Amino acid sequence: MGSISKRGSTWRVQIRMRGIVESKSFAKKVDAITWAAARESEIRAGGEGRVPDILFGALLERYRDTILPDRTGRRMEGILIRQWLQAPFSGISLTKIAPIDFIKWRDQRLKEVSPATVIRELGFLSSVCTHAIKEWRVLQKNPLEEVSRPPEPEARDRRITKEEIERLLYVLGYTPDGALKTKNSRIGALFLFAIETAMRAGEIRTLRRSDVDLVQRVAKVRGTEVGAGKTRAARRDVPLSSEAVRILKQLPALDETWFSVGTAASLDANFREAKKKAAIEDLHFHDTRHEAITRLSRKLDVLALARAIGHKDLKQLLVYYNETAENLALRLD
Repeated sequence: MGSISKRGSTWRVQIRMRGIVESKSFAKKVDAITWAAARESEIRAGGEGRVPDILFGALLERYRDTILPDRTGRRMEGILIRQWLQAPFSGISLTKIAPIDFIKWRDQRLKEVSPATVIRELGFLSSVCTHAIKEWRVLQKNPLEEVSRPPEPEARDRRITKEEIERLLYVLGYTPDGALKTKNSRIGALFLFAIETAMRAGEIRTLRRSDVDLVQRVAKVRGTEVGAGKTRAARRDVPLSSEAVRILKQLPALDETWFSVGTAASLDANFREAKKKAAIEDLHFHDTRHEAITRLSRKLDVLALARAIGHKDLKQLLVYYNETAENLALRLD
């Protein structure tokens, strides 16, 4: 059994076994003992090539506690794991878990969310199982491999009209020569900046003053913090148009970030409220990326465009590039 000690109001347990060193803290001693016994059982089973008799939920908890802290998407992935811990498959032992358990969950989930959401969640679940096989050796086969994904939905092709932009900026209180003293006015500036740069909301929200060179007209996307990039692969240098530079120069220096709009949840709530007041339907903030890429495609060749927006797979550009056939015909003259 691992060593257990009390520190203040919590119980800390540490296990050292077969080269593995792990520790965790609990409010109750009995929970510390239970966890230590379960982990040691896992380690023994892994060393013997057996699947340990633990619940799938315990696997999710281990992933949450040991892997998520180092992932850029830890906030949203943590929410997903919290939801999955309430799902029926979390109460099934790893020795008995089967594809049908996830098929039942998939079918129920499709009644609640879009196919695209289910596809992403199945992918994340599968990556957890793959980690358990390759790194922890507590699974021998990934049960998600035999679970079919829903058909891929058609790519969203929502363009943002000039009138919609004007209505949103009016509601948010943004003007090109304004002082931008309110958070809503700075959200208006962020919205415009997104259309100019094709950067994601989280990338812009966390953009620090030290990340921008106004002389060279380049913004650095770090992709290493929560919300700062979709993945670490999103790290890139973004070229800034003269309009993007103008927007940045208009912003007041309130903190180390350029836009000073608060948390991701706050930005989302304010943007939703602005859309409601502006009577704009079926518009997502991420549609600014579609709009920006379509506009940028008229100025940059395909390789430069891919580099600017952070796509290594050129096929991904088709998801966002929404130039109409009529406009393409005009460019052929």
